[in-house]
Amino acid sequence: MTDVTIISGSTLGSAEYVAEHLAGIIEQQGHTANVLHGPELEELIPQGVWLIVSSTHGAGDLPDNLQPLFEQLAAEQPSLAGVKYGAIGIGSSEYDTFCGAIDSIDRQMIERGASRVGTILKIDITQHEIPEDPAEEWVKSWIELI
Repeated sequence: MTDVTIISGSTLGSAEYVAEHLAGIIEQQGHTANVLHGPELEELIPQGVWLIVSSTHGAGDLPDNLQPLFEQLAAEQPSLAGVKYGAIGIGSSEYDTFCGAIDSIDRQMIERGASRVGTILKIDITQHEIPEDPAEEWVKSWIELI
């Protein structure tokens, strides 16, 4: 059994819905899941398994509720060497900055020493009206890797 911390960042709520849905799937697989919507750095333990779900805002920017966390990571530069993580981005391929937030998050996690498990899932809302569907399929494979 693995404890998974799910971190979501959302502007309009899609990433929050996906995070909550995936928590249920992870728990059905016999693991525990704790969902945090836009947490502060001090709310997180810098070890274990994290699943980060983020929409992209504006010109490839992080959602407002995740911006403080990643600003803290950049300023304080804590080691995240004890963290294994998965990453899911939600965006529209109609924009040049498609899933730019999750790419930025991924870079920063790697710079802090965290290890990504599996590939980044980028959900295109122009192809998937219900982003929970592709996320559910992805997480079933991802959970086997951790």
